[in-house]
This record gives sequence, C-alpha cells and structure tokens, in this order.
Amino acid sequence: MTASAPSSLEYETFVSDGTPRAGEERLPNGDRLVSSPLTSTLIFGEEDAVLVDPPFTREQTEQVGDWVERSDRRLTHIYSTHGHGDHWFGTAELVKRFPGTTVYATRGTIEVMHQQATDGREQMWDKRFPGLIPDSPVLAQPIPADGFQLERNLIQAVEVGHTDTDETSVLHVPSIGLIVAGDVAYNGVHQYLLEGGDGGLQKWLGAIDRVAALEPRTVVAGHKNKDLPDDPAILDRTRQYLLNAIRLLDENPTAHEFFDRMTGLYPDLLNPGPVWYGAVGLLGK
Repeated sequence: MTASAPSSLEYETFVSDGTPRAGEERLPNGDRLVSSPLTSTLIFGEEDAVLVDPPFTREQTEQVGDWVERSDRRLTHIYSTHGHGDHWFGTAELVKRFPGTTVYATRGTIEVMHQQATDGREQMWDKRFPGLIPDSPVLAQPIPADGFQLERNLIQAVEVGHTDTDETSVLHVPSIGLIVAGDVAYNGVHQYLLEGGDGGLQKWLGAIDRVAALEPRTVVAGHKNKDLPDDPAILDRTRQYLLNAIRLLDENPTAHEFFDRMTGLYPDLLNPGPVWYGAVGLLGK
C-alpha cells in the first residue's frame, strides 16, 4: 500500500499587542513602558496544526486560543523558541483548552523556562504585570533530535545559542522554507538588548548567520509590526541594528545618549522601551 503524500502546509500569525507595565519606571519623555508586540505562529495542514510561541497574559492567551479554534484544525503540538516568559507562560491554559497537545522545547530552553517560572516570575514578571499572568508550570518536554511530523512534513528545531537571551532556537519547516525565528529576528520593533553584555550581542550575530545559512523563504519574527511582511530581509535588518548598537555602546555613551541615538537611527520602529532599559542596564549611567 502506498503511503500518503505529505500535506501542503501553510502558516498564519497572530500578533498580540503590547501590555502596559506597572511600576514607576518611565521612558525619558515620561511615557509608560509597554511590552513589545508578540507573535504567535500557527503552522497547519489539512487537519492538524502546531502553535509556536504562545503569549503570556490571560487575555492574550484567550485571544490566541480563539484564533486557533477558528482555524478548525486539531492542535497537536505547542513549541516555544526560547525561555522568556512572554513566549510560553500561556501554554498551560492552552493545553487545558486543547487537551492532548504535546509541548516541546529544546533542553536548554526548558532550563531557562524553569528559571523564568520561579525566580523570574517573582522578581520581574509578576511585579511588572501583576495579576495578568496565569499559572505557568513548565510542561515542555525535549523536542526529539530529529524533529517531529506534521501531516508527514518534517518540523525541526535548530539551536542557535544566545540571541536576546540564552539557549534559544528557531523552528524550521523545510517543506515550505519557513523559519519561525523567535527572538533571533525582530521585524519593525526595537530589539531587547539588556542581556547582551559580555559578548552577548556578538553571539546574537552568529545566531543570525546560522539561520541565514538555512536559506529560508519566509522568516517570522518573535516581535513584529503586524503590518509588515515576513521577509527574510529582516535577518539583515536585525543584524544591522545589532552592529549599530555595538558601535554606539563601544563609544561608552550615557544611557540617554545611547537611547537618543538609537531611536534617532530607527524612528519608525515600534516600542522604544527596550532601548531605554537596555541602555540603563548595560551602561548604568
């Protein structure tokens, strides 16, 4: 008996709007800090689907769940590209809604998830977004080394190391040339640089090179302007942003000077908050 041919896969994205942060910290002009817009990606065939990077608040998670339900596909897997809580805290709520879903991440990402679920929540997430985040047990199991199948199409994790945090990955769908890049790439949004000290930004450049070597036809950024296409050119734009940040940091400016120069170079990017608290954290002045 002849095996059935793979289904032709497609993908769609849902971009959750940023959420205002609690606390007294403000941008230099006095504006309140807001989280960056967050991309969740649904990869689907005729019957089944994989969700990449669930959001983190109850409201966002409910909206993404409604979106998945409207797809009229069976959610078989959830995958998180890295351990930052905004890319997975809603997972348990979605598993309750879609029972039987298998949750995957890389081993390194799972280690970061455990830190984010305990100390990270207590020290940061619940202070900045009090009462908004659901319970976040770590449900992820290590993704098989050879990936998994979605309607006879191979889905693979590619580990890329440090990007805007440690132990990150992308999800590769070779049959359609798709890379769901998590925070390896940004698209129309200011980049999170705070964890880029001690050579972290340089390591991020290497991660971009590893993704580019896969020659993707489509690249979905973990944080994106919903009006922009998922063009592989965002890899080059993310790289250039990092090169500019490295150059300016090497000049040892004040945090205000760095903020003004980066936002001056990129006046059209969304959410300058990460530029400000990244500058304060890296420059300390």
